[in-house]
Amino acid sequence: MRRSGYLWKRSMFAAVTVLVAITLNFVLFRVLPGSAVDRFSKVPNATPELKRALAAQFGLDKSLWEQYWRYLVELVHGNLGISFANQQPVTDNLRTAFANTLPMVTTGTVLALVIGIGFGVLSAIRRGTVGDHVGTNLAVLFYAFPTQFLGMMLLILVAGRLPAGGMSDPFAVDQTWVEQWRDVGMHMILPVATLVLTLYAENTLIVRSAMLETLGEDYVLTARAKGVPKRRIIRSYALRNAMLPTVTMVALSLGSIVTGAILIEIIFSWPGIGRELYNAVLARDYPMLQGGFLVITVVVVVLNLLADLLYFSLDPRITE
Repeated sequence: MRRSGYLWKRSMFAAVTVLVAITLNFVLFRVLPGSAVDRFSKVPNATPELKRALAAQFGLDKSLWEQYWRYLVELVHGNLGISFANQQPVTDNLRTAFANTLPMVTTGTVLALVIGIGFGVLSAIRRGTVGDHVGTNLAVLFYAFPTQFLGMMLLILVAGRLPAGGMSDPFAVDQTWVEQWRDVGMHMILPVATLVLTLYAENTLIVRSAMLETLGEDYVLTARAKGVPKRRIIRSYALRNAMLPTVTMVALSLGSIVTGAILIEIIFSWPGIGRELYNAVLARDYPMLQGGFLVITVVVVVLNLLADLLYFSLDPRITE
């Protein structure tokens, strides 16, 4: 299969996946019991006229087909609707929340990848040593711990010594940009540490397994027999080919930028997209939930598409 054909096939599959996700995203929130109108109309002396007015305002008095068509038309124009909770455009709410999530989760994900790949490679090339056993067992241990448990343990251990809630000091005034960045960085330490402990273990185990499999291949044994330096074997032969399963891991890890930090953001009161979606669930804010899950779906699909394309660059044989 030619490169263009492979790219076209993967791109079309990604587009169909997004379309199906958009449809399911719309339907799922309509089949759930209750609605935002039920919640907002539970006020003293609420009249049937008030409920009908609210339903008309939010477009809930239309048929499902009319709501779905309106939803698609608005998506084409880049409009994700108006939040039921604060009457602000969903796009603006998500943009602000995503801007808060991005630095924290990106930092934690990148650090987890670097640490995980490093420990995985070291464990593989030193298989059977004390360091390998200790590193692997620690990775298994942290992999087994739930995210919320690690976050709560860090809160208990460093309570009072590091900021444990929010993104910045609400009482700080007249800060310079350097002081603002320092303040955000201090508040970011605990969420980032929790994310690193959550992700690095998985990265270590996957890289170690892939490296061990690659180091046992015939071409690696042939390179050793020819006297190729060990560092070159590891860098140019073993690690390059071990990156194939690692690419998928990286793509899924980067997807956690919009999905994996929900519990962490709730624990540390970080005003990101995960906490925004959590609040939307409590408020039955359908537009926010639809917009948030749509962003999550698109990001994950795009990252997996990029992973497929990177697979092709690393190993063109996958198109055969």
